[in-house]
Amino acid sequence: MKMQKWFMHVVFTLFCFSLLHVQSSHKVDDEINRSQFPNGFLFGTSTSSYQIEGAAFEDGKGLSNWDKFSHTPGMINNDENGDIANDHYHRYLEDIKLMSSLGINVYRFSISWTRILPRGIYGDINPSGVMFYNNLIDNLLLRGIEPFVTIHHQDLPEELEQRYGGWLSPLIQRDFVHFAEICFKSFGDRVKYWVTINEPNLVADFGFMRGTYPPGHCSPPFGNCYTGNSDVEPLLAMHNMLLSHAKAVDLYRKQYQAKQGGTIGIVAHTFMYEPLRDEECDRQAANRALAFVIGWLLDPLVFGEYPADMRSILGSQLPRFSSKEKSLLRGSLDFIGINNYGALYAKDCYLSTCPLEAARPIKGFLQTTGMRDGIPIGDQTGMKWFFVVPKGMEKIVDYIKIKYHNMPMYITENGA
Repeated sequence: MKMQKWFMHVVFTLFCFSLLHVQSSHKVDDEINRSQFPNGFLFGTSTSSYQIEGAAFEDGKGLSNWDKFSHTPGMINNDENGDIANDHYHRYLEDIKLMSSLGINVYRFSISWTRILPRGIYGDINPSGVMFYNNLIDNLLLRGIEPFVTIHHQDLPEELEQRYGGWLSPLIQRDFVHFAEICFKSFGDRVKYWVTINEPNLVADFGFMRGTYPPGHCSPPFGNCYTGNSDVEPLLAMHNMLLSHAKAVDLYRKQYQAKQGGTIGIVAHTFMYEPLRDEECDRQAANRALAFVIGWLLDPLVFGEYPADMRSILGSQLPRFSSKEKSLLRGSLDFIGINNYGALYAKDCYLSTCPLEAARPIKGFLQTTGMRDGIPIGDQTGMKWFFVVPKGMEKIVDYIKIKYHNMPMYITENGA
């Protein structure tokens, strides 16, 4: 049960980061330069707190789930950890200077929950943590770089895991809103772009189905973790993340948005899915893959309910929203953030033989792969499940544009 090494290193790649009201274009220019983009187009870099900050046990910061997970033998390749990482906590001024030299005008970063609230709701605010992010934001703005702030990017206070199970308990909704409000109060006068949670669909999958992210829960055939139920827990975790997002957005809109003038959204983990074979069953599998990965997150936040494909396959295992919760969820996005690193093929597992973990309701009875007849779907990268498929980016943006009524979108991560 090892997590791949890439997560422990900075994701500091240049990416185009722009508000999209999409009009499809199939023309590809040989060369692209900045003058071809409209004024106000955002070019930026993206990181997360645990990946870059280091200073894991300094200046009053509390223990996070990633601190514990990475210090558990066997969980991370080579037993590495983020204790120092890129030492951004001490070298943020150098990093801002480097970003400025790239010519970027936006920086997406996340706030460490345990740097602000070392014990979550069960302790006091850490003034050193607030001061660090104030200094970071102020110095970004001095360089003409807009802060694009993710409130939560996986690093949960370990105390919340120990007290009630973290994302598996409805109590997390109260605690997340408490943390989000401190962020709005402390930084919202200068932050115009807020993301509540980064990739809830990936957290539910890797943390509660495969067990390769904290809290490291899984069950056969997905893995052999010390605890967990891979068929049920991902659904509970996602349910609580969705409601946490919606309640934080409701608070922001009612108490902060008008006076602070910001926008708020969520970031989705995405792949584009193509049928493995030119058969109707695989075309349906590709549609189910989109529902079980992207619709799982975005359908409730736009339409107030889980995708029909999920409801029909999972039945009573899929949690239900009350009427009040549906109203809270529906329309709780000012924008959609899209993280995309490629495309995959989808194969039906109703009528075809598949690995055990694919032929299950929680996976939508489908298998995904980057290979067809020994040929990769795109250029292979150093990560075996990532392939460079530029057309996939265009297709996923078009898909989200059409399905979610041309809601404003940002490409918040891409590339390899």
